[in-house]
Amino acid sequence: MPSGEGLMGSSTAMAVVDASQVVALRQAVAALCRSAGLDESEGGRASIVATEAATNVVKHGRGGEVVISPLQRGEAVGIELLALDRGPGIPAMAARAGGQSTAGPRGRGFDAIRRESTQFDLYTRPGQGTALLSRIWHGAPPTTSLDLAALCVAKPGESECGDFWSFEARPGGGRIVVADGVGHGPFAREAALAVLRATRRRPPGAASALEDAHRAARGTRGAAVAIVEVDLATQEICFAGFGNVAGVLVGPEGVQSMISMSGTAGQGNLKSREFTYRFARGALLVMSSDGLTPQWSLEQYAGLARRPPSLVAGVLYRDHSPRRDDVTVVAARLGPPSLSP
Repeated sequence: MPSGEGLMGSSTAMAVVDASQVVALRQAVAALCRSAGLDESEGGRASIVATEAATNVVKHGRGGEVVISPLQRGEAVGIELLALDRGPGIPAMAARAGGQSTAGPRGRGFDAIRRESTQFDLYTRPGQGTALLSRIWHGAPPTTSLDLAALCVAKPGESECGDFWSFEARPGGGRIVVADGVGHGPFAREAALAVLRATRRRPPGAASALEDAHRAARGTRGAAVAIVEVDLATQEICFAGFGNVAGVLVGPEGVQSMISMSGTAGQGNLKSREFTYRFARGALLVMSSDGLTPQWSLEQYAGLARRPPSLVAGVLYRDHSPRRDDVTVVAARLGPPSLSP
C-alpha cells in the first residue's frame, strides 16, 4: 500500500472469465478503496466502474484480467483499474482517442465508467483486444512533473510480490527506482524494500544511490535494481543499474535500451556506473523487471506510444508477461510532446 515513504504498493491482478468472478472483483476493489483512504462515495463509484469493466471483459472481450492498484502522488491518493482483454477489439472506437461512445451496450458501459472515473481512457485495436483505464482520486487529481504509471504484480500463487518500485518527485523531474528481489515471496520482498528505502530522500546521483542500495541489501537475498533520475529541463536521464531490470526510451528517433551492470545488489563487490541519455520531449520511458519478456516492441501497437502511460504498461503486461514470475512495468511520459512546426 502507499506509504509516507513514497514506496508504491503492489497491484492485484484478477482473472475475469465469467460473471461469477465480478462479485469477487467488487469486493477486492472495495477493500482497496478503504485501505487507500477513499470515502464512501468514491468507493461506490469504484464499484460501478469495476462492475461495468469486468462485465465488458466477460461479454465482449472473451474473458481477461482486471488489475487494480493503489495510487499515491505526494499527499494525493486514489485507485487505478485496468481492464485487459485479448478479444476482437472495438473497430468503431479504435480510431477515437479517449474511448468515445459507440452504439450498443458496450458503448453505454463505457459511458458509465467515464462518468464515474476521475480519469478515463482506453486503447483498442481490431484483433488485438482492449485495454481500459479508470482512475478514481480522493478529491482532485494531483499535478505532477511526470505522468507515470506502474503495474507490480506477484507471481501467481504467491501472496506477496518480490518486486517493488518507488517514485520520488523532485523539481523538474524525479527519481524512479525498480527493485526485483531474488526469488519470490516475503524474502524477495524484504530485499526489494531494503533497496527502495535506502534510495529515498538521498542526494541526486543515480550511481551513488545504487551504491546505497547495494549496501542496504546485504543480509538479504539481494535484488536486481535500476535507478533513473529524470531532468526535464536538460532533457536528460541518468541511469544506473545492477542486474536485469530494464530501462528503455521510446522516442521519435527510435528505441534506446539503457545499460545495466552485471551483478546483484547486496552480493559481492560491485561498482556502480552511471549512464546519461538524452530524450525528446514527450518521449516514453519504460522500466521493467524480468517478469516482462525483453522482446516487446510498441511498433506492433499503432498509436499506443502516444497514449497514457497506464495503457502502455497494461498492454505490455497483458501481452508480454508469461505469468511465471513477479512482474513490474513502469511507464512515464517525459514531458509534453514538442509542437510540430
